[in-house]
Amino acid sequence: QVQLVESGGGLVQPGGSLRLSCAAAGRFASINDMGWYRQAPGKQRESVATITSGGSRNYADFVKGRFTISRDNAKNAVYLEMNSLKPEDTAVYYCSAVLRYYSASPQYRYWGQGTQVTVSS
Repeated sequence: QVQLVESGGGLVQPGGSLRLSCAAAGRFASINDMGWYRQAPGKQRESVATITSGGSRNYADFVKGRFTISRDNAKNAVYLEMNSLKPEDTAVYYCSAVLRYYSASPQYRYWGQGTQVTVSS
């Protein structure tokens, strides 16, 4: 069984910063893409940032220049540094990992439990 354990959400004032962390635990051979997604009340889940195993990053336009995604392959972890936060960034943030159980297996996507980020004065 694979679990993604997230931490780092909370309440922050506009203009503030937060750092989200997510680590994968369990038995698997490799992790390919990792990423962060978010879902605000009444809205669909959307991609925030993704990073490949080789370190290539992709950001949603609404976070470019403010958020930075990184990963530590040795720790099976992905991070999201969020700066200049805005009220519209308020959402539940989910981490995601695409992994293989063994080298020749199909890929499976796993999700974290979600962590609330609230930006408000």
